[in-house]
Amino acid sequence: MGKPRLYVLYGAVVWKVAEEWRQQGAAPVGSWWLHLLLLFAARGFTYQFWFSYGNMLFFTRRRRVVPDSVDFRQVDAEWDWDNFLLLQTLIGATLVGSPAVARQQLLLPSLKQAWDPRGWAIALLLHVLVAEPLFYWAHRALHRAPLFSRYHAAHHHASVTTPLTAGFGTPLESLLLTVVMGVPLAGAFLMGVGSVGLVYGHVLLFDFLRSMGYSNVEVISPRVFQAVPLLRYLIYTPTYLSLHHREKDSNFCLFMPVFDLLGGTLNHMSWELQKEVYLGKNDQAPDFVFLAHVVDIMASMHVPFVLRSCSSTPFANHFVLLPFWPVAFGFMLLMWCCSKTFLVSSYRLRGNLHQMWTVPRYGFQYFIPAAKKGINEQIELAILRADRMGVKVLSLAALNKNEALNGGGTLFVNKHPELRVRVVHGNTLTAAVILNEIPSNVKDVFLTGATSKLGRAIALYLCRKKIRVLMLTLSSERFLKIQREAPAEFQQYLVQVTKYQPAQNCKTWLVGKWLSPREQRWAPAGTHFHQFVVPPIIGFRRDCTYGKLAAMRLPKDVQGLGYCEYTMERGVVHACHAGGVVHFLEGWEHHEVGAIDVDRIDVVWKAALKHGLTPA
Repeated sequence: MGKPRLYVLYGAVVWKVAEEWRQQGAAPVGSWWLHLLLLFAARGFTYQFWFSYGNMLFFTRRRRVVPDSVDFRQVDAEWDWDNFLLLQTLIGATLVGSPAVARQQLLLPSLKQAWDPRGWAIALLLHVLVAEPLFYWAHRALHRAPLFSRYHAAHHHASVTTPLTAGFGTPLESLLLTVVMGVPLAGAFLMGVGSVGLVYGHVLLFDFLRSMGYSNVEVISPRVFQAVPLLRYLIYTPTYLSLHHREKDSNFCLFMPVFDLLGGTLNHMSWELQKEVYLGKNDQAPDFVFLAHVVDIMASMHVPFVLRSCSSTPFANHFVLLPFWPVAFGFMLLMWCCSKTFLVSSYRLRGNLHQMWTVPRYGFQYFIPAAKKGINEQIELAILRADRMGVKVLSLAALNKNEALNGGGTLFVNKHPELRVRVVHGNTLTAAVILNEIPSNVKDVFLTGATSKLGRAIALYLCRKKIRVLMLTLSSERFLKIQREAPAEFQQYLVQVTKYQPAQNCKTWLVGKWLSPREQRWAPAGTHFHQFVVPPIIGFRRDCTYGKLAAMRLPKDVQGLGYCEYTMERGVVHACHAGGVVHFLEGWEHHEVGAIDVDRIDVVWKAALKHGLTPA
């Protein structure tokens, strides 16, 4: 059953709340039906909070238990992670609506009691004496044949845990957790000391500890355990849980390792490893860095630490993100004032760590003259930081290599000639991707953005193939400069045009400059628009086809990739990103900045294919 249809099951609960609201003429604050919905939202927020925190690599990178990232396979496996929340809420609704429960008045009187310390004491006692040992022995049983393969193996499908992994399991596991969590509450209510505060407090604390343990980030300082040694047997840690997921033969407890100690299943390496993780001994410097920037406010929410259901699919303006727009706008202002380049995501390729860093600037800011200096300072600091860390190659994305901003990266290379990190704009592969999309039987093309860095390279390459290039530019000086770069026998294939009319019969348009609907009308029916303009043009013509931005699919042996790069499909990255990857894999020692070397277009293309990158 799909998740939207599962949420429809909540219709009855919502209807009950609406009915009580109508009858009372005000919000039914004393309604258990309302509390069920509020508790469901609060629980979801708890898991989302820890998920976001765990994936804020700029905060947590040094304290990650398992340094690897979650891949798309794990994302898809855990897609319906909140099924257990739906199940438990529906079980709660069944109890609230049960005539037997109503007759015994087990729940309704407790609404008048917001807080009762006796209930908390009983719940704590039952948790320690009943819930913890029940979970421990049931969990050990689930790790024995044939129960493990049938009911628990899926929960151990990945070595990298996240708070969403905590909710991923079979219905049997969800029911077990429901019983374990419900025993202390049931005991308190049966003894007449239950309260609304107990329900919220116990359930949210239960979820808080579960998601903390699965967060894959150490949050408890080893000094705490050194100061109070007994505490290590009363509260587990993310390292403790991660060892269980990896070894599968120890650390079975719910929250309290004392039960592993009593049961003889305690992994005594738990706290030594926890100390190493907390002190950052798992941290590793990247080998390759792709330096991106934020596109716009909506795209700023397309990151792994916001909503995984969005970031693991190509970017789109999801309606669920609209309520968060004011928050994202506030973060934009904050980053503009006091932020620096930060780590967003990572993956591994052939044993090497690749990371994506982001300059805290948005697309529109690159066109503000007063912001130019600050943006270059941000990029320069990122390059120098990468150099200190021992990064081999740093690739500049989109506007970070803008010619008017820093000469395609030449500003930094000239200013710091001693750089060991190789700075790459990746435009050589971008040009190669665009050129290899053009059918071999094409005789003429129409080129906008003709005097740009990419436009120049494309024009010079095509004229050598005896393809006539209609170069749209008002600057005769720039056109003639490019034309003179071509061998004399091929210069005739470069033709300057100043209007769109000459392209009325050309069905191959290479778009390096934004086209309005009116300008697109000059293209004949059947035209294909190849694009290297950022952002891409909007397809207004139904009788034409529109290509996507130049991109390459990463090799099949990439590991830990679970994030879609902007509008790219899964496993696909922008060509400038891929160009940096090829530069790194080839071990080239030169910087790739400034003008594109036309003679290297085919060299870079063949190198990309050799290393397993494929056209997207």
